[in-house]
Amino acid sequence: MSKALVIYSSRTSETKKIAELIAEGLRFSLVEVTIKDVTEIKRETELDGFDIYAFGSSTYHGEMMNRMKTFLFLAERAELRGKTAGSFGSFGWSGEAAERIFDTMKNIYGMKMVSGPLMLKGGSVDGGIKVAHAYGKELAAGIE
Repeated sequence: MSKALVIYSSRTSETKKIAELIAEGLRFSLVEVTIKDVTEIKRETELDGFDIYAFGSSTYHGEMMNRMKTFLFLAERAELRGKTAGSFGSFGWSGEAAERIFDTMKNIYGMKMVSGPLMLKGGSVDGGIKVAHAYGKELAAGIE
């Protein structure tokens, strides 16, 4: 069974809800999922042993959460090249965080990214549940 790691940084719990919905989509595809708040990851070795990665952060004042920025520097030391990945995030007015995480994963880490970042105002707004489930399924389908 494939294994996925979903890591999120949330300000108002919306990004956490999106992470949980992506995880459900992965589970629908028979992927074993671990979900963690970004503050739970202390060493890059904690990223070992997964086939799929999804990192997400809220966008606040046009930026990702500072704790996600710190995590991304830590993740740069992990062996993530070629792994299937995606990014996600919630936002109020803009969605820069998910886009910047996506670009970092693709261009710095060399990960195999799915179609694009998932940006939602919330997990239950405008069909967000179905969209997030579909993103999880897309991540699962990205494994060779």
